[in-house]
Amino acid sequence: MKHQGMIAVWGALAAAGSAAHAGSPDTTAKSAITPIVAVPWAPPGISSPQFESHGAFDPLSSDFYFVRSSPKFEGWRILVSHCAPEGWTTPVDAPFAGDGVEADPWFTPDGRTLYFISTRTTDGLARKDLDIWRVGRAADGHWLKPERLPEPVNSGAQEWFPRLGADGWLYFGPGRAEKPSFGKTDIWRARQDARGRWSVQNLGTAINTAGDEYEPLPSPDGSRMIFMADGGLWESRRAGDFWSLRAKLPPGINVDGTEIGAALSPSGRTLLFSRDTGSPLSGEFFVAPLDGGQEDWPRPCPAGDAARPAR
Repeated sequence: MKHQGMIAVWGALAAAGSAAHAGSPDTTAKSAITPIVAVPWAPPGISSPQFESHGAFDPLSSDFYFVRSSPKFEGWRILVSHCAPEGWTTPVDAPFAGDGVEADPWFTPDGRTLYFISTRTTDGLARKDLDIWRVGRAADGHWLKPERLPEPVNSGAQEWFPRLGADGWLYFGPGRAEKPSFGKTDIWRARQDARGRWSVQNLGTAINTAGDEYEPLPSPDGSRMIFMADGGLWESRRAGDFWSLRAKLPPGINVDGTEIGAALSPSGRTLLFSRDTGSPLSGEFFVAPLDGGQEDWPRPCPAGDAARPAR
């Protein structure tokens, strides 16, 4: 999820998408992805005149968790819809919902933990900054009490889009200013040691620039990372212990620089994201194949419905 104020400058961000890293003549690489076209994914019950974004399918129940906000991208709430015989049910607040704004839901592959961000009240004190939270699930399927991650993962600044990678690192996009920081918002990662102590690292100049980088999404196999930055969605490939120079995803995905909230299918071959389509629908979901062609994801709802994403 990105800053609320970013909506007002999306046009400027699209123009800035090719900006180089500070101090480097060219820090981007040409995308190796074959030109593709994203198509709307707008099932009844999910699509609305409100802004839908940041989708996550529950690996255990196939329920769909997502963020709905105003057409101006304000007042974020995490909602959930169930695939019933008649289609997607009317979305309701997530079972673990708190006060404040909440966004960026993401499931671990086993479906036992969900990460999200929230300004919910802690210890009786209302918070102004978005922090990273996680909530576990009991053996019978009910959600446990959400847990706020400690410092140094959370800080006095905003934290965005927590996503756990196959390498064991928790990737996220904080707005912290401490060194080493290269821009307004960088992509960082965090990990616990054997004693439970957290450490954090900045991902460096292969990905981070003097501008804004948000929303890091490692692929299920850990071979690539898709993230949001100035001008839309970008990617980096894993090169041993490092990440390659970033490359912007093709124009079939990046249409106007408002693309946000990336999610990948379990295979990592299909991308789900949102784009501001303007009036009358504002933020809507789109689906795009990446590597390996089309696959049947998201699954049709109802299960026997052979309908494909709207074109």
